[in-house]
Amino acid sequence: MFEHFIDIKSQQLIYYISGYFSGRLAYSELHLFIWDTLEEWAQHKLNYPLECSAQERVFWHLLHQLEFWPEPYLQYDLQLRQSIQDCLRYLKGYGIAPKNCVGIRP
Repeated sequence: MFEHFIDIKSQQLIYYISGYFSGRLAYSELHLFIWDTLEEWAQHKLNYPLECSAQERVFWHLLHQLEFWPEPYLQYDLQLRQSIQDCLRYLKGYGIAPKNCVGIRP
């Protein structure tokens, strides 16, 4: 169940970030998705391993980045956008997890 949650939410996160970066999705929708995901996570009594997988670290890292940085940074900071795109590529199954992704569970 735990891995299933991360798998499903990772795919949804890819969809939401891609929609936001392409201008098809408002920042407010991305923000609501993140908070809905955190609320859903908090409601589950999940039995998960102590160690996070690379996929899970990248997933939580992305959620943190999207909530930490104000919208103008997400739109105009090219280095931040590149970092987010690197994480998205990994979640899509391309390459290895970026080394700068240090996400942890909430």
